[in-house]
Amino acid sequence: MLTINVAVLLAFIVVMRLRRRTQARSRLDEKMTVVIVLVLGVLIAPTPFGHSLGQMIGQLASSITHASS
Repeated sequence: MLTINVAVLLAFIVVMRLRRRTQARSRLDEKMTVVIVLVLGVLIAPTPFGHSLGQMIGQLASSITHASS
């Protein structure tokens, strides 16, 4: 039996949607992309990968803040 991770499937869909030309997108298409990205974020956030990614982004933001002040 073949199993597929929903987060991986959504990541693939996001990459395919973002590769399209900007001029060819409608407002509904852009809104759908935003919804898909938000769902992907919700699926990734509680995982160990999501926690490590959040910590990495937090450290990056902290270092940028300290560098600019």
